[in-house]
Amino acid sequence: MIPVNVLSVQFLPNADPALRQALDLPTDAPALALISTDCDDATYIALDEATKAAPVLVAYSKSLYAGAANASTGLAGEVIGILAGPSPAEVQSGMAAALAAIERLGFTETAARQDVVYLAHTVSSCGSFLANQANVPTGRALAYLIAPPVEAIVGLDAALKAADVRLATLFAPPSETNFGGGLLTGEQSACKVAAAAFGQAVEDVAARPVYPV
Repeated sequence: MIPVNVLSVQFLPNADPALRQALDLPTDAPALALISTDCDDATYIALDEATKAAPVLVAYSKSLYAGAANASTGLAGEVIGILAGPSPAEVQSGMAAALAAIERLGFTETAARQDVVYLAHTVSSCGSFLANQANVPTGRALAYLIAPPVEAIVGLDAALKAADVRLATLFAPPSETNFGGGLLTGEQSACKVAAAAFGQAVEDVAARPVYPV
């Protein structure tokens, strides 16, 4: 697994109202916690964990263009995420949960090629952030599946055929980081089967990128 590097973590105990309004942040959540890392998808999963651990919400999240290898500065990385909550203690608690989750997450290098990587992660019970992304109730299981463009489409096809899951959200390639993928939902066991099938399909493409006609 390729570990995620946390590049910056900052706290604003009482962000200025004009800034919150400009960013379309909640008026009743003045405390903010900000993070940047070199892996957007793992960070989104981690931010979702924060919403389950503390009374916070993911107020802002954006992937940066072209990926971490092309970051504009040393601390920009691949993503910015902002948690918002009623008090500094709550956003600090949420960020602590996110940071703990990041330590367990990362992309996988394929056996055939180190330059082909993917994420096939099962979220056993989603929080408010991923629930909103997938348009499902909180607590639903999700398969969070990401890979390079061709591999992502082949992998999603394999995942959908392997288990009783449905495609809740398609991240059509190219994303800001030139990947693709999706969120699949179903029973937790089905999501695990789908994630495994996705990973195997990506491995197969990496091993044989040009299929004989």
